[in-house]
Amino acid sequence: MTLAYRAVGWSPRKLRYDGTLLLGVVLYLLAFAGAMLVWQPEATAETLLIRAFGTGAYLLLHVVLCIGPLCRLDPRFLPLLYNRRHLGVTMFLMALVHGALSLVQFHGFGDADPFVSVLSANGELGSVAQFPFQPLGVAALVILFVMAATSHDFWLANLGAPAWKALHMLVYVAYALLVMHVTLGLLQSDTGPVLATLTGLGFVLVLGLHVAAARGERALDAAPTPGADGLLDVCALDELADGRAALVSAAGDRVAVFRDGERLCAVANACRHQNGPLGEGRILDGCITCPWHGYQYRPDDGRSPPPFTEVVPTFAVHVVAGRVRLDPRPRPPEAPARPCAIPSGGDGT
Repeated sequence: MTLAYRAVGWSPRKLRYDGTLLLGVVLYLLAFAGAMLVWQPEATAETLLIRAFGTGAYLLLHVVLCIGPLCRLDPRFLPLLYNRRHLGVTMFLMALVHGALSLVQFHGFGDADPFVSVLSANGELGSVAQFPFQPLGVAALVILFVMAATSHDFWLANLGAPAWKALHMLVYVAYALLVMHVTLGLLQSDTGPVLATLTGLGFVLVLGLHVAAARGERALDAAPTPGADGLLDVCALDELADGRAALVSAAGDRVAVFRDGERLCAVANACRHQNGPLGEGRILDGCITCPWHGYQYRPDDGRSPPPFTEVVPTFAVHVVAGRVRLDPRPRPPEAPARPCAIPSGGDGT
C-alpha cells in the first residue's frame, strides 16, 4: 500500500522474480531459435526472431490467463498472483517486438505506408484460407497496449475499480483475437500439424481451467439457509486454521470468516484495492492481508491501519455447539462487529 503514487521499488524478492522471468524469456528465445534451426534450417534470422517473440508472447498469455483459475482451484498457486502484472507487461513487450519486426519484414519495403499495408494487404474476407489474419493481431496488440499502459495503481485509483477491472477483462477479447490470428496464420503458412495441435491444446487448457473454477465458484456462491436464530452455518470450528479463513455467501456477496488465535472475525471478501479475495489471504502482523497486493485490514474493525483509510464491512460471528455461525447482516463502518472470543473448550457451550 502507498500513500502517494511513486516509482516502483524493486525489493530483493521482486528483483529475484524479475530476474528469473528475464532469464526464462532469454532461455526460451534461445531454445526456440535452436529448435527452428534444426527444424527449418532455411529460415532467415528475421523469421526466427519474429516467430520466437510471437510464440513466447502467446505462451506467456496462456500463463497469465491460467493463473486466476489455478489459484481458485488450489491455493498453492496464490504466490503467482503477486507479480502477475510483471508477466502481463513482459508478454506485451514480446508481442510488440513480434509486431514491429513483422511490420518491417512484410510491409516495410513496399510503396504503401506500412500501417496502411498491414490493414489492407489482404481483402479476402470470404475465404478462411485467405482471411486477413494480421489485422486481428494488430487489434489484439492495441488491447494489450492499453492494459499494459494502465497497469499502474494511478489508473486504478483514477478510473475506479469497476471500470479498471472491466477494461482489463478485455484480455479475453485479445485472447480470442490472437487464437484466430494464430490459427489463420498457420492455415496460410502450411507449417504442419504440430503448431496447430499445440494451439488447440492451449485453448482447451485455458477454457477447461476457467470452466472448472467457475463450477467451484458457483457452489460457493450458493448462500446457505439461515437457521431459526437467523445465523448462517459456516463450518466446524476445528476446520478453521489459525490465520486463515472460511468463505460463505451472505448479503449477496462473499464473506471471509477468519480465525485469529482464540477469536473469530468476519469481513467482506472483496479487497478495496482491486476486489482481491481477502478470504484467500491470511492474517499477517495482526492484520487481514490480501493475497494479491498486500493491502491490510484490522480484524477489530475492518479498517486499514493508519495512515491508510480503506475499510471493508464487518459481520458478527458466533460459536454455537462447535460450529461457526455468521450474522448475514453487514455492520456499518461506524459500528463495526467486534471479533468473537472462542469459548473455553471451543464448543460454544
